[in-house]
Amino acid sequence: MSQDTHIKIHPLLTSFSLAGIPLKNRVAVAPMSRVSTSGDGVPTEKMRDYYTSFAKGQFGMIITEGTYTDQAQSQAYAHQPGIVTQAQIQAWRTLVQSVHTAGASIFLQLMHAGALSQENHYRTHTLAPSAVLPKGEKMPEYGGQGPFSVPEAMSEKHILEAIEGFAQSAVNARDAGFDGVEVHGANGYLLDQFITNYTNRRTDRYGGSIKGRIRFAVEVVEAIRLAVGKEYPLGMRLSQTKVNDFVYRWPGGQKDGEVIFSALAEAGVSYLHLASEGRDWRKTASIADGVTITQLARKVAHIPVIANGGMHDPSLAEQIINEGHADMISLARGALVHADWPQRVAQGLALEAFDPEILHPRATIENALRWRTLRERH
Repeated sequence: MSQDTHIKIHPLLTSFSLAGIPLKNRVAVAPMSRVSTSGDGVPTEKMRDYYTSFAKGQFGMIITEGTYTDQAQSQAYAHQPGIVTQAQIQAWRTLVQSVHTAGASIFLQLMHAGALSQENHYRTHTLAPSAVLPKGEKMPEYGGQGPFSVPEAMSEKHILEAIEGFAQSAVNARDAGFDGVEVHGANGYLLDQFITNYTNRRTDRYGGSIKGRIRFAVEVVEAIRLAVGKEYPLGMRLSQTKVNDFVYRWPGGQKDGEVIFSALAEAGVSYLHLASEGRDWRKTASIADGVTITQLARKVAHIPVIANGGMHDPSLAEQIINEGHADMISLARGALVHADWPQRVAQGLALEAFDPEILHPRATIENALRWRTLRERH
């Protein structure tokens, strides 16, 4: 009597090609601020080991924490890494080599904080599309305290300098060996400040309708493409919600989404990474009756889409892939709990719930290691 030896493979664990980069599976580590440098923006050995642990845990793709792009206005946190100086580039190069040796691809996320900068070693004031006081307060887990300050409205010279910072940083990332870069256009930081109607009150070509408000992001993509060529993988992370505003939605809904996604795809983005702040995915991803924001992005842009937010539940992630909502998923909190999450899913092992203590009192690698040690003792 013959036996059925067919083994069902979780759809997340099937191989996938992202912008020409072969990935062993469809699971990425989402960018998470770790504020773990020594204050000089240079990645450390602990950061190298931290990112390498995800590669050893069988994540196919790793996206780094947001990394500042100039020695002027982009820095968000005191201990954030940069990709500006030769020391920073060389340290990233060593880190990338370690991740590659462990079998994963790694992308660098390029970030400009704009008005949401909590500490910048290079400047004491912030820049933004318009002089609008940010909602909320700074985040203690990332070293901030108290209210944000009112930013200075960016001149066209400031805009050009920011765009040049993104382009040069993409070149630096490529030279450091990264498989690609992802531009941080989400969560309330500079690019998102241009996209958001209440933080962008400009009356020039960078403001007004959504076609004007997406222009800055488009020009960032175009400048990176000019600097690194058409083939180098380039993603864009977007969200409606923000770290300081969980309820915001694009005022034009689906129509805004169509303009945003099509404009970025035309500018040369290789993939879109859509975030939802870790809230209930179906609720935050809904953009129209029966349509999710990730489905819309796939339909409009015709490029791969990564879904993010609550993806630590393998059954939800499987449904998202099977129903065509996205091509890949990314994990943040789930990856912090289990650096070997894909391996556990493959083996059918239990998955623990996220413990907020991982991020308290600071969202550092050291604190996460301390949490893991205490868990193992108990």
